[in-house]
This record gives sequence, C-alpha cells and structure tokens, in this order.
Amino acid sequence: MKASDLPLLKSVSDPTIHPDGGRAVVSVIRPEFSADDYVGQLWTVSLQGKPQPRLLTRGHRDTAPRFSPDGRLLAFLRSSPGAPAQLHVVAATGGEPVQATAEVLGVTDFRWRPDSAALAYIARVPDPGRLGTVPGLAAEAEPPRIITTLHYRANGIGYTTDRRAHVFLVPVPDPWAEPVPGAVPSTPEAAEDAPTLASPGDCGLPPGAASSRRLTMGDFDHAGIAFSPDGTALLTISARHPGRDEDLRSELLLITLDPADADAQLPARTVLSWTANLSIAQVDWAADGSVVFLAQAVGVDGRDFVARSGSLYRVDPGRGEPVRLTDPDEYDLDSGTALSLTQDGAVLAVNRTRGRVQLVRTTLDGATATLTGNDVVVTGHDARAGRIVATYQDALTEGDLALVEPVRARRLTDFSAALRETMLASPRELTVPAADGYPVHGWVTTPPGPGPHPVVLIIHGGPFAQVTVAISDETQVLVDAGYAVLACNPRGSAGYGQAHGRVIRRRLGTVDRSDVLDFLAGALADTPQLDAARLGLMGGSYGGFLAAWLTAHDQRFTAAIVERAFLDPETFLGTSDVGDFFVEEYLGTSRALRTSQSPQELVDRVSTPTLLIHSEQDLRCPLSQAERYYSALKRGGVAAELAIFPGEDHELSRGGTPRHRLQRLELILDWWDRYLPVRPVPDARR
Repeated sequence: MKASDLPLLKSVSDPTIHPDGGRAVVSVIRPEFSADDYVGQLWTVSLQGKPQPRLLTRGHRDTAPRFSPDGRLLAFLRSSPGAPAQLHVVAATGGEPVQATAEVLGVTDFRWRPDSAALAYIARVPDPGRLGTVPGLAAEAEPPRIITTLHYRANGIGYTTDRRAHVFLVPVPDPWAEPVPGAVPSTPEAAEDAPTLASPGDCGLPPGAASSRRLTMGDFDHAGIAFSPDGTALLTISARHPGRDEDLRSELLLITLDPADADAQLPARTVLSWTANLSIAQVDWAADGSVVFLAQAVGVDGRDFVARSGSLYRVDPGRGEPVRLTDPDEYDLDSGTALSLTQDGAVLAVNRTRGRVQLVRTTLDGATATLTGNDVVVTGHDARAGRIVATYQDALTEGDLALVEPVRARRLTDFSAALRETMLASPRELTVPAADGYPVHGWVTTPPGPGPHPVVLIIHGGPFAQVTVAISDETQVLVDAGYAVLACNPRGSAGYGQAHGRVIRRRLGTVDRSDVLDFLAGALADTPQLDAARLGLMGGSYGGFLAAWLTAHDQRFTAAIVERAFLDPETFLGTSDVGDFFVEEYLGTSRALRTSQSPQELVDRVSTPTLLIHSEQDLRCPLSQAERYYSALKRGGVAAELAIFPGEDHELSRGGTPRHRLQRLELILDWWDRYLPVRPVPDARR
C-alpha cells in the first residue's frame, strides 16, 4: 500500500438489522482527495442467501443508520460539504430522504422511540451570540469567554461551556407525504390571507416540517440515549453533581416524557448517583425493565482512571444500586462501542484482548461468552430477530460486515477488495521475554526479500490502548517503501488485564521503556531479515512521549519521529483538555515526581535527529508541547524539524483531512529516506 492509496481505506459503521431479520444496513466511508473530505453512503446487505450488497443512498456523507422499530423507516445522519450532520429519515426500501433537524452545530447521536413516531437526539447548543448564531458576526468579534471551570475545552470540539450537548425529541417526518412548497414574497394584502407555514422552514428544514422539543437544560453536557420499552421515559448520561469539574464521575438520569404538555420543563430524576464512583459511557434499557450500561470505576476520589477496564453493569431504576456483571480483570469492554440486546435479553459488547477486539455476550446474571474468534477487531454490532451481525477489521480489511453464527462468523461483504490488490503485508505475531521474564507481545511486519531491511519501531498512544491485528495504513506504507516495522504492547497497554496496564502508574518510562527495547532486541534476534545497524523510532501521543524518553536514554536509533506528543507535564497540566487528571493520575501529584518523568527535563541529553509532527488545534497534547521541545532541541544543536498542520487536532493520523493525511505520510517517508534510507549510502572512503 502506498500513501496515495488512502482512498481505498473504506471504514464500515455500526450495522442495523431490519426487524424482520432479512437484511442489514451499514455506512461505508472513505477519504477522498478531490473533495478533501470523508464521503460515503448507506449500503443494504441481505442476511439470507447471497448477500449482494447494494447502494441505498447517494448523499455526500451518510452515516449511523438505524431502522425504526416497526421496520418502515430508516434514520441516519447526513453531512453536506462544509456543513454539520443532520438527522434524516427515508423509507426502509429507499427513496428520497427527508431532513428532520437543522441544528447549528449538527446532531451527534439519536435513537428511535419504540412507537416509531419520534426520534430523540443529541446536539450541541451554542450560546446566543456565538458560533454563527448572529449572521455576519465573526468568531473573533464575539465577546470574551469568562472561564470559571477547569474543564472548558475538548479536543475536536473546542470550547464546551458555550455549546453544551443537550437532548431533543422530534416527530418523525413522513417520507411519503407530498412536499410542501416554499412561500414566495407577496404583497401585505395577500400575506394577510396566506396560510402560515411552520417556522422550521426558516432554519434549514423543509417547509411544513415539525419543530424539535428540547428535553434538557442547564450548564451540563449529555451523552447517550435510551428509551424505556414503553416509550414514556428516556435515559441519558450526564454529570450534574457539585464536584463534576474536579472528577470523572457521571450519573444516569431519567426524563419522564409528558405528551400532554410539549412546552413543560421536564425534571430529570437520578437513576444512578455520582456516589457510585463510575464514569459511564453507554446505556440501554433491557426488556425486563432494568438498565444496562458500560462504565469504568474511577476510585473513591473519582479521578483514578488509569488502566481501568470497562465493565458491564445492571441497575434497577427503582433502587439505584448497580451490579457489575463482568470481571474487569478478565474483560475490558470498550466503552466507545454501543451495546446491543439479543432476542433472549442478553447484552452484546466488545472486549479488548491481546491485540484483538472480540464480540462478547453477557446474560443479565453475569454469564459471559465470546462469540467471535480469530484475528479480528470488532467495531460494531446489532442483534434483532434472532440474528447477530458485526462489523470488523483484520489484516486484510479496513471494514466489512459478518453474520455471527454459532460455529463461525460468515463474511457478507468485501469492501476492501481493491485495497488487497495493493499487496498488503502480513504481520507476524511474536512474544519476547523481557529482561525480568515478563512476556512482551507484538508483531513484526517485513517487506518481501531477504533484507537486511532497515527497521522502524512504532510505539502506540494511550498508554491504555493496544496495537491490534487490524490494518495499519502507517505500517503498510512503510513496508511498501522497504522498511520492516515492529510494534508491541508493553506494560501499560490495554488488552492484557488491569495489572498490566496499571503497573506504569506514576512511573512512566520504566518497565514500558524496557519492554519496548527488549521486544526490539528479541525481534532482531528472531528475524534475520532485520538490519540491527539501521534503526528508526516513532510514536504518537503517549507513544511520542516514550519515543522522546528513549532518545534521551539510548543512542542506538539513527533518527526519530515524535508526533502529537505529551512531552512537558507541567505545561500539559494547565493547557490540555485532560491535563489536570491525566498528569496527576499517571505521573503523580508531586512536582518532583512529575519532573522525574518529563522528556522536556532530559532534552539536553538528546542527540538523535528528530522530526516533530503536531497539529495546530490539538487540545489533547497542545502545540506548545512540541514547540518547547523543538526549541530546546535546536538550541542544543540537534538536527530537528517541526511540522505543524493547520486546522487539525489530535486525530490527524486517523481523522485528519485526506490531503493532510497524505502529506503526513509523505513527510514521514521523506524523513526516513533522508536519515534511514532503504539502500544505505555508500561509504565514500571505500
């Protein structure tokens, strides 16, 4: 795979199964250089006989499909070029979609009410006078923001205190209804006799469309939606307790809907209090009336999030005492993936384990079984009418749909056929004993031929994340250029239990550093195609931290790339969107202890040529992290360069604009070609 092949990376959304169980719908999205955007549509896939995937919509970017409970309609999010996503509804068989929302900042999530007559959704609401609410008022002309909280920005969003995420309810538009024509200007006399059209037609909705009803108020964010089985109540996740600015706790709130008074303020009742010391991520309502949700324990002070596995919980809305259904030392359920409920009442979630992400099924009494096997990363799932489907990645696909059956999962699509034609390299799994005997697990990916090949050691971010068996565009591009790539999951990573992840708490750069170097040594000894004299090092975020830390302690690397990195704990503490709790929980509350784990404090030891890659709008690891480190390298006489990508945030390598992603890969290849050429430069003395 070459950098120019990025448009072949087709990602597949969470699937939705039609209530009759006959077919599923997914969104297939790809980066497109010509539009410099992510484009894609909805596809329908038969679950009976031959799958025969078929295009269902033709929007610029159509995502997040969900069939209505009665099976007549399909709702999804549609984004137009330069515009945020809005909720649309189309007949389940296809046709012309009808727009249901016109939120200034777009819609981020939604769910169907059980009667299929309404949709609840979440949207950020800008304060009056901000973010385009006053035509012609530029952002730089707005009044100052008065900040009184510790948490007031989020990477990928920006300021949050003036754009809180709230819950709305909107009637479902009728896609079969005759369209209402827009009104034209008329004389005052004619206007007196003209029928009054619904006001939403003035804010981006079709004329005659129904208005949304806002269900939540206040200076709080909300996430997640789940209707009660009878549709009279709605669950959401928020943090409204007094100490919410200083901890990571959240609450489950219940909103009882009153159809008799659409304008009434709806008080939210607490179903699960912040005193449970949980950070809640996903929620659903089980058929027996109990509530199931994914959450991480955050300790008695509400801040200890380090390497805490996600677990499945159950709570009775009338009692409020949560019961944990899965063991966090055995299962690490990914809180970023929604739950599904099976026909018999069990709960589906995904479990991170040893570089894989498997679909697991948990009954309401806590019995858990793994439903998928092999080398896959499950990215989404749905269950309906006795069927289970899952979207997944592996070494040969960026995203496909499979029907999960008792014996095996049966692949239904092949959206990565063109990608495979680029001759993808297959990683080889390897476990190396560290110096203290601890097993370090990872992968070696080599170009064809006997070598010896120059080696690039890549360190993942997190730290509580994992290198997986799924395709890595970065690895594939490097291997295509002639580099062998090593990647491992040292202590501190996810997928190997909480003890594995928590061992580096307040001791970053200790066993994680030695694990990475021991894996490198073991791979070099195990793989004769690798050239031990030509070594490069790169990493992003926490991986950038460890790359910088290694070059301060070890001189074996010819060059390094430090990307979107966490480099200076003290400035991170006051500038990152996660700075206060990340620094203190991972590095410690003592300034002396934090300084002892700071790459910035050791930059004068670095002599390795270093390329720093950073994004201008990165709020997770702010640009100042790279700027201070780069300045110190230059003052120390180190060959260093700083590449700053405008308009991008912390997600550049995964979700940046397609052209910037291409330029990033080209920068990386150019750097390695200069300092770690595939063909060594001949020695002029010979």
